[in-house]
This record gives sequence, structure tokens and C-alpha cells, in this order.
Amino acid sequence: MALTPMMQQYLEVKERCEDCILFFRLGDFYEMFFKDAETASRELELVLTGRDCGLEERAPMCGIPYHAASNYISRLVQKGYKIAICEQLEDPSVAKGIVKRDIIKIITPGTFTDSSFLNEGENNYIMSLFSNEVRGICGMSFSDISTGEFNCTLCNNDISVVLDEISKFNPKEILIQQNLDDKLVRAILEKFNVSFSKYADEYFCKDGLKNIGNQFKTLDTKEVDECIMYSCNGLLNYIKDTQKITLSNIDVINIYDIVDYLTIDANSRRNLELTETLRDKTKKGSLFGVLDKTSTAMGTRELRRWIDQPLIKKSQIDERLDSVKELTENLSLKEDLKIALKEIYDIERLAGKISSKSINAKEMISLKSSINNIPKVKEILSKFKSTLFKKMYSNLDELGDIYKLISEAINENPSLSVKEGDIIKDGFNASVDELRKAKTHGKEWIARLESSEREDTGIKSLKVGFNKVFGYFIEIRKTNLELVPKDRYIRKQTLANTERYITEELKEVEEKLLGAEGKLIDLEYGIFVEIREQIEKEIGRMKNSAKIISSIDCLCSLATVALENNYCRPNINEKGNINIVGGRHPVVEKVITSGNFIENDVLLDGDNNRFLLITGPNMAGKSTYMRQTALIVILAQMGSFVPAKSADISICDKIFTRIGASDDLASGKSTFMVEMWEVSNILKNATNKSLILLDEVGRGTSTYDGLSIAWSVIEYICKAPHLKSKTLFATHYHELTKLEGKIQGLKNYSVSVKEDGKDIIFLRKIVEGGADQSYGIQVAKLAGLPEAVLKRADEILKNLEENNNKDVVEECTRCNKEITTNLIKETSLIKETSDKSSNYLKVDEAALDLRKESNESREDSNEVISNEVISNEVISSEVTQLSFSDIEKENLLNDIKDIDVLKLNPMEGFNKLYEIIEKVKSIMQR
Repeated sequence: MALTPMMQQYLEVKERCEDCILFFRLGDFYEMFFKDAETASRELELVLTGRDCGLEERAPMCGIPYHAASNYISRLVQKGYKIAICEQLEDPSVAKGIVKRDIIKIITPGTFTDSSFLNEGENNYIMSLFSNEVRGICGMSFSDISTGEFNCTLCNNDISVVLDEISKFNPKEILIQQNLDDKLVRAILEKFNVSFSKYADEYFCKDGLKNIGNQFKTLDTKEVDECIMYSCNGLLNYIKDTQKITLSNIDVINIYDIVDYLTIDANSRRNLELTETLRDKTKKGSLFGVLDKTSTAMGTRELRRWIDQPLIKKSQIDERLDSVKELTENLSLKEDLKIALKEIYDIERLAGKISSKSINAKEMISLKSSINNIPKVKEILSKFKSTLFKKMYSNLDELGDIYKLISEAINENPSLSVKEGDIIKDGFNASVDELRKAKTHGKEWIARLESSEREDTGIKSLKVGFNKVFGYFIEIRKTNLELVPKDRYIRKQTLANTERYITEELKEVEEKLLGAEGKLIDLEYGIFVEIREQIEKEIGRMKNSAKIISSIDCLCSLATVALENNYCRPNINEKGNINIVGGRHPVVEKVITSGNFIENDVLLDGDNNRFLLITGPNMAGKSTYMRQTALIVILAQMGSFVPAKSADISICDKIFTRIGASDDLASGKSTFMVEMWEVSNILKNATNKSLILLDEVGRGTSTYDGLSIAWSVIEYICKAPHLKSKTLFATHYHELTKLEGKIQGLKNYSVSVKEDGKDIIFLRKIVEGGADQSYGIQVAKLAGLPEAVLKRADEILKNLEENNNKDVVEECTRCNKEITTNLIKETSLIKETSDKSSNYLKVDEAALDLRKESNESREDSNEVISNEVISNEVISSEVTQLSFSDIEKENLLNDIKDIDVLKLNPMEGFNKLYEIIEKVKSIMQR
């Protein structure tokens, strides 16, 4: 059997978009066939039917109305699918043979521009990545085609660096080479919800200089690195292939260096909850949620960029701070600005719609309304004196010519569709006026005809009607048929209760009237296209004004937040000192339900206060204290006031955090492995200008191993020549407090706690000096553990404290020597283990042999080992602490930890407690 002509056409089109779901236009529906139909019916919950196509079996088929396609396309794109739109290119009523059809657009996650479904306060980025393995570098390009933003950079071909840069933009789609390193691809997929499009190197390289030169007229291509050029060229090719046009709003390229901004690695962005929360990925509860008081969609997106890319040049930071200060001191002007800004629509995306030829007449009126408010903004700017505001005033284009053109040409309340007419104003075009007059007079003639025919026939219910199928007609009820003049009336259509007629006179007027209406619609559309093309030439000016307006909006938002929350202006220095007095966490202070947020000071410098070792119980506020320090630095470097009484902030080049427990079981990495990988990344990439936050390093393994690693990491940060970073280090290993005075720059701090009998009260105040206990049992009591468990835990603790009276520091010193040597010699040690998930820590074999030799000696003869290996004092003392190296004790503690008391009934609780007691007795008897 042969395929039908329509199905042959479908398969020819489908062959050119194999990786897409093809929306094939048939009349008023988009139809999908074969695998596309099966996928669409499953994902969109559509009924799957079939269609005869000339094959033995019917082709699976499903369809959607063309006017409802946007909603279905959005749902598929959000799931990561690509959609190819195949339209009818000619009128079926006049086509000879099968209607011509072709793909007019391909919609992908990174090129989706429908403003009805995009988050107006968030960019929709697509990214291109080109790697040169020989040079060890890669070029990256990021674009939001809905706004015309286009950014490029060059970085080392290092997984962690690439991931950090991607985290700034969080693209929805990435173009990569077919032979790109699988390790990098897997790492990207582990961190980001993104779809990939793979192409051969030729797709990125062919005609790169020519294509980039044509797109960016003012760019000197001789100064562009080859890797940047190839990544940029690949992205431009992809945009052109999917949009089927060259987008004129992508006219400026921003080539930046990653060191031009504060580097915040991907883990730190997540841990600090800069733009979304860890728990539910929402804006509320993040730093962005606190700072966003913007009035425009453009300002919201710009504020997000400021948070993602804090500045690193003091002059630029001070310019923003000066402007925020001036706004806080001129409240009336600030409020006037906010009022004017609220009347401005999203000029960036309206310009993008002009570029993509998708703007309608109503959106043109929105653009006009927005431009109408720019002179008001500029007038208010003229009253400010800060340098940045003066620059904005000089560079802000009022776009008066665009406003005038739209005002003169487009109706204030035009049709929604540009192909329905009624969009061009009277008086703008003589031909439009003439046709519109003819159309109006024709309708008047129809009204007169209806009146005269009623008089001539005596039929009072006679009506002259119209529909698109039959045109104009005279409608008469069947009860009046005897009055119909047979000589003049020609029967056109018979209905249940009426007959429809035409006359020669009516046919003549119909031809004139319908001809005028059709010509008018075509003429209005043509004029609208001319206006759109004329405005398209000025897109660069529109984008420049939009950028200035968005920056003004951000500054107003920061000033509003500063006033509402009592922030202070930070002093920015380059001396390496961070001195915060009365600092607060900007997010936590907004959500606490009772009492006031407890303020804390921070002093970090390059001398005696370079490394702060913080001890204290869980839930006491250590992590909040560390996070607020990082957030205050980020706020200061993005040009914002900060939550403190006073703040002197040194410019940091990078911020790293290792906070919170997490695992990646899907990729075979335990909590401890993830922790070690993150620490390794910090030790490799931090500098003496960086800020490091480390929380509970080493807690995921046995006690002595964890303590040794924590100790070694501290030494390495404090002593390695390329590090000596400003560091906040929270720990429960109280033995580490003895390092104060032994390591230059290390200072002990703790969270103060008030004891009330056997209970504790968290004062959440950071004070000098180390804590001598963790109050673990008291915290467990606050968590609601059964009294019997708490009582027994207290007994066990006292027993352990009485017996374990030897100083474990000597033991840790022995274990630490080899680990420290390895960390200093090879900082990439931990990273290498990420590919060998079974090997948790690579320790020198000599250290392992010493541990094994020590254990064998204790078991066999309890003989004294040479002082060169381990001290007599440590060997002779029988350590009875419940060590994590003892597998039975580890299992017992894990069992207790995993008990969910709220899910146990009383009997189950007693049984579980009895089981724990029996296990403890069994262990103690051995």
C-alpha cells in the first residue's frame, strides 16, 4: 500500500526535525502522528486515535485546536521537549493539490519566549559550551532571546569552575559538542535540571568570524578568543535554526572575565539560599525574597543578576552605595521614582517581540504607555547628585520619536490580532480612511435596504444578515412566505423556520462591501508591519533605556529595604579586614516569630583573627552566624546597605561554604564523600582574599578520622602560602580548641548557653573562648526523645567521661601527620575519589599500617609499642568510649538515631527500649 500524499508530506517534514515533536497543521488543528502522537497523548493526557495513512495499520494520531496550542506547547517545553511548528503556507481554498506546509519555528526549553508562560521576574537562558581539551579551556555563551541579552566568557576546563559559572545563569538548555567529556556532562546533569542539544564541532566552528561580525556590528572580532567565538557561533546558529530568522534584539555582546565578579561556587549559592530556598525552591525565604521591592519586571530580573554577580571593583560598589544613600535621604524623590516606574511595562521583552515579529497592536500600545513615563523618570533623576544617577540621566533616551509614531498610528483599543483590522488610526493613512469610509457607507446602505424592503414587502420581521459562508442575505420567516416577491428574490438557503434570499442589488453591494473590508484588513496589516520594522531599527536605543530603568528600579528596591529593616551603609576596604558590629541575618530576622533577632559581631583580618573556630551545641546559632556573615559580604559587594549597626567590609574575591549534610546516592556518593569533595574544591580554589565557611567538617566518618581531617584542614588553610583565607569554622570537636595559640591567626569563639538545672537556654550570642561540651542530651530532650532514653544516655555519658580520662589529642596528632602531609602535597586528593565511590579517603599506607599494628598489639598481647609509633600512655589506657570505629556500637547509635518516636505506640516504644538495653548489655560484656 502507498502512503497518502498528506502523509508523505508529513514524513518529509518530520525527517528534518527528528528530535522534535512535530505540530502538523491540518485546518483548525495541530495533529501529531506515530511516536509523536504517543508521546504527546501521554504527556498532555490527550485521547490517542488513529488515521488511515495508506499503510496496513492506522497511524497513531492525536491533535489539539490551533488557538489553544500555547498552553500545550508550554507544558511540553517545561518537560524538556522540543516542538516544531509546521504551518500551512497557503490558503486551502485556493490551493491546487495538497496545501504547502513547512516548519516556521522550533520551540525549545531555551528558546521559549511566550510571555504568558515565562516567569516575568526571571531570565530564560540558553547556553553554548565549547571545550578545547588541548588548551585546557572552554568558552561559554549565555543568551536570553526574549530580552536580547548575550554574555560570553572563558574559563579553565575544570569541572568545578564550569559548574560555578553555569550556576550564575541556571540555563534551561545547553548546546554541547558531541565528543564533550562525559564526566563534565554527568556533573552538569547532577547539579542542574537542563536539557542538552549535541552537535559536531563544525556546527560551532564554521564561518564563526563572519556570523559573529554580522550579528554584532560594533565588535572587534580580532580580540575574541577562539573558544569564545566558537561557543558564540554555535549559539547564534542554533537561535537562527530554531527561530528561522536573525533576531535583531541580540545586537550587543558582553564578553566578561569571571574574575570581574565575586565568585560564589554552586554549593555556596545553594547553601546560602541566595535566590531560592533549599527546601521548596521558592523565592520566599531567600535573600532575593527579602530584597525584591522592585516595581518592574526588568528591575526584578536585574536585581537577581546583581545578587548572582556581586561586584569586585571598589569604585563600582561605592557608586551604587552612594546612590542608595541618596535615595534613603530623599524619600519623596524615591517614592516619585517608584510611582513612575510602576507605569512602565517590560520594554526588554516587548523589544524582543518586535525582533521576533510576534508583537501585536495591544502590546504596541503598552510600549507607548511605557515610553510615556520615561520623561517623568528622567526629570526626577535630574534632581539627584550622585555620580551613578548623573550618568543615568545623561544616557537615558526618552524615545520620543517611537512614542510619536505609535501614538499617531495605532488605535488606543485595537483588535487583539493584527490580521483582524481595526488597528490603524483614522487620519494616519489616506487609503485606510477611504476604504474604511466605503465600508461604513456600505453598512449604512445595508441598513437602508433592510428598511425599504420591509416597506415594499410589508414583512416587518424581514432582516438583512451576514455570515462568512453565504455573505449577505435577506431572511424571512416561513409564516410570511406568501408576501415574498418572486420576481426579485432568489432563494439562497432553507432553514427550519426561515428562508434566506438574495437580490441582484444586494449581490452588487456585497461585492463592493466585502472587497473593501478585505482590502482594508490587508492594508492595515501591511502598515502595521512597516511601523514594526521602523521601530525595530531602534531596538538598541530601547534596550539601553530599559537597562537604565532596571538599574534605577534595583537601587530604589535596595533603598526601600534598607529603610524598612534598619540597614547601615557598609564601608568598603581593600585591606583584608571584615569588622561587623551588631550583624543580623537578613532573612532569619524577617521570619522569627517571637523575640528579637540576637545581633552578633564579626572580626576577621589577616593577622590574629584570620580563622575563627566556633564551638557550641546544635541549634544554638552557629550556622546562622556563619551564613549571615557571608550574606552581609555579598550584600555589601552588590552595592546594598547591610543588616548591622556598622560594617567595614573588605572586598572578597570568592566565597565558599561547606554547610549542612547532604548526599548524592544516585551517583554513588555518600554524605561524607560529598563533604570531602566540597572541602577539596575549597582547598584547591580559595585564595588569601576569599571567605570560607566550614561547618562540622569530618563528622561523616569515625571520631578519630573526622577529628584528624578537621585538624589537618585547619592547619592547611592557616599555613598554606596560597590560602590563609578568612575562615569561620564551626565544629563539635572540642579538642580543636587547644589549637589557639599554636596556630597563628586562630581564635576560639563559642555560642553562649545558659544552664537551668538539667535544661539549657540558647542565648545565641557569639563570645570569645571555646565551649567545653555539646549539650547533646539536652538538645535531644528538646527534640522530644523519650525520658527513658535520655536517662540511659546520661548514665552512659557519665561512665564514658569517668573512664576516658586520657587526652585523645596525642592519638589524633599521630593520625594527623600523614593526612596533613597528603593534603599539603596533593590538594586534589579528595576530588580523585569522586570517581571511586568505594574509596572514601586516600590515606598514606604507612598510617594505615600503624593503625593496624596498634590494634593487633592490643588484641594479642597488650605489649608496649615503641614511642616512635604511639605513646605508652595511649596504649596502656583501655579506651572505652563508644567509638565509631567499632561496628557494633556504630550500628547501635544509628539504630537510636533512626528511631521516630512520634510513630511508635506505647508498646512499640517499650519493646524498642528493651531491645536497645539488651544490645548495650551485650556490648559491655565483651
